[in-house]
Amino acid sequence: MKFGFIGTGSMGSNLVLAFVQSYAMQPDRIIVSNRTRDKAERLALDCPGIHVADHNRETAKKADCIFLCVKPGDFRHVLDEIQDVVRPDHYVISITSPVMIRDLEEHLDAKIAKVIPSICHASLSGNSLLIPGTRFSDEDTQWLYQLFSCISEPLYIDEAHTRAASDLASCGPAFLANILEQWIQAAIKVTGLPEETATSLVEQMIVGTGKLLTENGFTLQSLQDRVAVPGGITREGLYLLDEAFIPYFTRLFQLTHMKFSEDLRKVQQSFQRAEKNL
Repeated sequence: MKFGFIGTGSMGSNLVLAFVQSYAMQPDRIIVSNRTRDKAERLALDCPGIHVADHNRETAKKADCIFLCVKPGDFRHVLDEIQDVVRPDHYVISITSPVMIRDLEEHLDAKIAKVIPSICHASLSGNSLLIPGTRFSDEDTQWLYQLFSCISEPLYIDEAHTRAASDLASCGPAFLANILEQWIQAAIKVTGLPEETATSLVEQMIVGTGKLLTENGFTLQSLQDRVAVPGGITREGLYLLDEAFIPYFTRLFQLTHMKFSEDLRKVQQSFQRAEKNL
């Protein structure tokens, strides 16, 4: 099977590199194209053997499985480019959350799925969120699961839950990194702890915590219970964090859902404008 990637930005490139690292794809079976050709060529330098196509139509025509890794505003243009070369036996996988499967199935005569990836795939970890379309058979769905099992822990979700699940699995690493960075800076400001020391402590702590959760049978709750003895310093800190973070995480989900709704509205408008121009 040949794999085509239309869009080699941050997440598109991350997927290619993860699949190659895991040996799920051989570089000489990968075709890539990008609006800025330099980005595609840089990716090919990192993975010798990858073919850089001259345009998106070439990528779609030569591939058996096409990954659409483009921004929401570029989607309709890309669909128009590749529509007449996409075949019914093609797999077309979108990683763009505001583009709905029903719209893709309306415009492309192919087997459609949506997959929300994560930067964690760079370390062959994290969840990939799988949403097979109506044309995916049980066999197709199993193939998709096995493919993403090479770089992640796949999880089937309902398309209606895309935004919330993406906040946790895909946006989550950036949100968590931000919280940890602020924690480091607070330690430096309040206590005078050297930045290098604080950073090392937090980085090793988060690595160890991940291992406790994935390898040592801890849950998030049992981990808190084990560390926080009644009346101790950790328990007092947890009381404070509960008061501070619960309202902010509620606002975070509200904000991301508002942005998602706006992106969804813009995508729908782009489809409607294109239909009027036909």
